[in-house]
Amino acid sequence: MATEVLNGMSAADLKGVTWTKSSYSDAIGNCVEFAVLDGGDIAMRNSRFPEGPALIYTRAEVAAFVAGARDGEFDDLVH
Repeated sequence: MATEVLNGMSAADLKGVTWTKSSYSDAIGNCVEFAVLDGGDIAMRNSRFPEGPALIYTRAEVAAFVAGARDGEFDDLVH
C-alpha cells in the first residue's frame, strides 16, 4: 500500500525519492532540498533536519516561485 503524501508529513516517510540540494548551500547545510514525487508533485525539506517535515507543492507552484526568484521578487528577504 502506498503512503499517502500530505503537507507536513515526515520527509523520512517519502521512500525512494532522490533529494537535491542547491550547490549554493553552505558548508553547514543551511539549505532546502527538493525531490520529485511519483505523481509529479515536488517535496521540499530543510537539509539540516532531513527527518523533519516535508512540504508538498505542485509543479506549477514551484515554477511560479522559481520565476519570481529569477525576477528578483524575493530579494528583499535576504537583504
